[in-house]
Amino acid sequence: MNHDASIVIIEDSAEDYEACVTALTQDSNIANPTIWFENGDDALEYLRKTGKYEGADHPMPSLVMLDLNLPGMDGRDVLETIKTDPLTKRLPIVVMTSSNDQSDIDRCYEAGANSYVVKPVNLDGFLSAIARLKDYWFKIVVLPRVE
Repeated sequence: MNHDASIVIIEDSAEDYEACVTALTQDSNIANPTIWFENGDDALEYLRKTGKYEGADHPMPSLVMLDLNLPGMDGRDVLETIKTDPLTKRLPIVVMTSSNDQSDIDRCYEAGANSYVVKPVNLDGFLSAIARLKDYWFKIVVLPRVE
């Protein structure tokens, strides 16, 4: 399986998704492609190449950004599913959520999250947080090749 520099964003809020894309492309000559899913079920089908993506030949993303509060399967269950599936378990997962509940933080790290970021409530703070994440994940960290 191929690996590319795309970012899968699993986020039910169109506004938060648009803010993520703006922050990822702002002040940068790097334009990583983003793939957006509004729910965990569709994202898992894409990542695992099942359901409507069965037989697809798309590469694995370099990073998954995951909101916890999703319709249908919530982000906690999506995280646990990704990290227990041999095909996807090495994908870096950044949890981006409004929850600063310690039990959510603990559960996510125990399930294998690579980062946990509480979304700032104002747009400037949100854009800044995403830009720092991009700098970290795409300029500092050597991401695993998912074969």
